[in-house]
Amino acid sequence: MNKLLSASIKEVSQKIQIGDIRPSDITKAAIKLTTIIKPLNAYITVTEETAKKQAENANSRQKNNALLGMLDGVSIAVKDNYCTNGHLTTCGSKMLSNFVSVYDATVYQRLKDSGAVLIGKTNLDEFAMGSGTVDSYYGPTKNLWNSDLMSKYYLCNQYKNKHIEKPSNENSWHITGGSSGGSAIAVASGSCYAALGSDTGGSTRNPASYCGLVGLKPTYGLVSRYGLIPLVNSMDVPGILTRYVDDAVLVLNTIAGPDKADSTSVQTEFVPFNIPDTIDVSNVRIGIPKEYKLKNISYDVQECWDKVSQYLTEAGASVSTVTMPHTNYSISCYSILNRCDVASNLACYDGLKYGYRTNEGSSLNEFYRKTRTEGFGNVVKERILVGNYFLLEENYEEYYVKAMKIRRLISNDFDAVWNDNIDLLLTPTTLTEAPNYNEFITLDNQTQCLIQDYCTQPVNMAGIPAINVPIKLSRNGLPLSLQFIAPPFHEKRLLTVAKWIEQRVKFPRLEIKHVSLLE
Repeated sequence: MNKLLSASIKEVSQKIQIGDIRPSDITKAAIKLTTIIKPLNAYITVTEETAKKQAENANSRQKNNALLGMLDGVSIAVKDNYCTNGHLTTCGSKMLSNFVSVYDATVYQRLKDSGAVLIGKTNLDEFAMGSGTVDSYYGPTKNLWNSDLMSKYYLCNQYKNKHIEKPSNENSWHITGGSSGGSAIAVASGSCYAALGSDTGGSTRNPASYCGLVGLKPTYGLVSRYGLIPLVNSMDVPGILTRYVDDAVLVLNTIAGPDKADSTSVQTEFVPFNIPDTIDVSNVRIGIPKEYKLKNISYDVQECWDKVSQYLTEAGASVSTVTMPHTNYSISCYSILNRCDVASNLACYDGLKYGYRTNEGSSLNEFYRKTRTEGFGNVVKERILVGNYFLLEENYEEYYVKAMKIRRLISNDFDAVWNDNIDLLLTPTTLTEAPNYNEFITLDNQTQCLIQDYCTQPVNMAGIPAINVPIKLSRNGLPLSLQFIAPPFHEKRLLTVAKWIEQRVKFPRLEIKHVSLLE
């Protein structure tokens, strides 16, 4: 069972289909594993009773040869900013700490309809505002890699002769990245086979990079946003975190497609696809944006980038340098648009209609002030205040309108590259391995986002698809990853090349050891 929890969805599905393993056994083991990894704080809510009920339903379908597909009986997790009927949906905030949704987000409904088993709701930066999963009301999520928990319960073939530095104190651990860090650790630990994240500026790809996972950000509009509590309406995209590229394809095939409940959903029928095991990349044209070659990129990441470029060239792909001149403005532009949307989207949380309610207040204004002061964390309050400043009548043209114009220029940069016959872009995802927590928190949330999201954020401005692919371990034994970017609605091309890289580099996977998960 331990090895099975570390396997691909395809392997597990085959065993379920031929009756070698029951979905309830997988679920029982996954739930036990959530208790073992509890110190990592991946989950806000473990949905044990729901999981057991869904697994028993899958057992019945298995017995009657009526399985719903390859996800039937497979455990998944969902970031806690997706509404799930009958379960808490907190957004990692005190403001929603008691909110129980009465409906399911479309993406979760489609996973549920395919027979997937919900293990739990995962931790995140409050309202998905962050790049570390350190600003949750429920506390930070810790990285599994190089942790005491990893050395105790997990095997990795590249660690056989490698000394792992033990944390020097309780805060000396590595971050997961954010804001979907809980979903990343849920998958990396083996407590589920796939998890939903959300991606507004890199919040799926960033934690995937730091945790050694595949992290897919689809084209804006390809996957429904209905039931995803918004951060930036024009950039939010449901993201997919898995251990293998084929698993990401399976999940995408399940959740993509039109949704009448979402006006931003593209109303063109989605055609599911598979990727062959034998892939030819000899005709692929890869662009290397020179603006992504920053001075503060680590030696390990640069070496990784160069090596993968070499692999592609040796396989016959065309690799050339391209320019995207407005990249440097992306983070500043995003910072303005993000705060404007935050100020607008979070205005409804006033303690009367939605959210936490204070017990004090001598007047209505005092009641609002105390409710929002107590209900929101500092990062959220800062973004609301700054967003309202940008939206003042005297500031609107100077900030919001100019930011929208720059956003169009950034999008045009990508269009120019595609028009120049480039099929995919290859860039770093993050500039370094996962930072140490103590180092990470020395900088404020805004500064960290400026650093961590530099390579990921422009993609969201343009609404195009991108994927994080784990490549190898750093000299410190932490995952290093790269990002591929594709034109809109070219997910198949993106995932095909990603799978080729996955086959070529053979990233070391974690396997669970020294624990019985079926006791």
